[in-house]
Amino acid sequence: QVQLVESGGGLVQPGGSLRLSCAASGSLFSANVMGWYRQAPGKQRALVATITSDGSTNYADSVKGRFTISRVNAKKTVYLQMNSLKPEDTAVYYCNADGWAGPDGYVEVWGQGTLVTVSS
Repeated sequence: QVQLVESGGGLVQPGGSLRLSCAASGSLFSANVMGWYRQAPGKQRALVATITSDGSTNYADSVKGRFTISRVNAKKTVYLQMNSLKPEDTAVYYCNADGWAGPDGYVEVWGQGTLVTVSS
């Protein structure tokens, strides 16, 4: 079974920075696209950023220029560097990954979420 373990969430003041990490477990899992989504209070889950195994990135307009997604394929880990945080960034951030998982075939996996609160 493939699992995603997230870390790095917490409380930060506006203008501050946080770095989220997400590591995929499973020796047979080879991640294709990894990404971050967020769900703010009272809103639906929305894309934040994705990154392919080749390093191609995609960002939501609301975070362009402030957030940076990266990954280390050998560690099956994806990161989200969040700078210039705003109160509107407050949300539960979910890691997502898809890829081949050996005999389980192609799977899509979600992390449990980590809460980011931007408040003074």
